[in-house]
Amino acid sequence: MRTDPTDSGGLFIGRRPGTGPIRYRGAPDHSVGMHRAFDRLFAASLLAFMMLVSLGFWGPIPAGCLWLGAQVQAQTESGSLGIVVSCLGVLVALLGGLVLLKRVDQFWILVRRAAGYDQRSGVIGPVFAIAAIIGVSLFVTWFLLLAGPSSDLIGGRR
Repeated sequence: MRTDPTDSGGLFIGRRPGTGPIRYRGAPDHSVGMHRAFDRLFAASLLAFMMLVSLGFWGPIPAGCLWLGAQVQAQTESGSLGIVVSCLGVLVALLGGLVLLKRVDQFWILVRRAAGYDQRSGVIGPVFAIAAIIGVSLFVTWFLLLAGPSSDLIGGRR
């Protein structure tokens, strides 16, 4: 009788169908030559695409949604409608981006396994963490040097 909580769902009473842990057949066969090089390049391009989408969360996506809200406000002369469109746009764009990242991450695992690597987990966490570090660093740099209190600290505006 298996009583490991990871096998039984943590309650020692069994598991719902289809929720068991993923078990791979074994280590994948190593591809050779051009196939392996193509698979490695394709996996690297998927990783770069994931990084680009993750970096978009820190500036271009919210800025684009604010621009869309400003256009709605200019056309309808309703500030509250512009705010609602901006907020809904950010919500839909960010959730859609997360769904896209999750699917690309699963595809990345398959491509890495096709290249001969024993890849069992994705890289969405590290990619998002690196994007967050880069995004926050760029924001702090922009804020301190271009838009924030830097000119007052240096002695600019009077």
